[in-house]
Amino acid sequence: MSSATSSWLTRLLEQRGEHLRAFLRRRTRDADEVADLAQEVYLRLLRVDPASIQNPEAYLFTVAANLVRERAVMQRRGASAVPHDDPAVERELAVESVAGHAVDGERRTARLLAALAELSPKCRAAVVLQYRDGLSYEEIGARLGVSSHMVKKYLQQALVHCRRRMERYR
Repeated sequence: MSSATSSWLTRLLEQRGEHLRAFLRRRTRDADEVADLAQEVYLRLLRVDPASIQNPEAYLFTVAANLVRERAVMQRRGASAVPHDDPAVERELAVESVAGHAVDGERRTARLLAALAELSPKCRAAVVLQYRDGLSYEEIGARLGVSSHMVKKYLQQALVHCRRRMERYR
């Protein structure tokens, strides 16, 4: 993270962090989920070039509202019934969904790495190729010798597995 992104994000969170949490509390039925949703909003903001945002506050709340809608869709569909061709699932897969407070970030990272280690070798390789290397489903499939549909399945399995494992540690 660049210092420009860091200072922009720090300033925004200092000014609007409590408003963001209040916004999320009003839109979710689970008060415990507010901290996780706020963390996910912060992660999404980290990936944005601050120069490309004209109104940071509006962007912050737009990201939060979209995240609440995505979570609602996922909850209605249930974690065990993940459809393979759903655009909402693809958006979820594109988001780094595990983040901790600064205090416990290392511990959560270690737990995530342990959860990833439990995956099958091809499933784990698909995750690495997607998130670390940024390869497309087709490119991953070619490297692993599987179809792009199978790559999607691997990534969905990994997402569900990691979320379930991380949920145990809350």
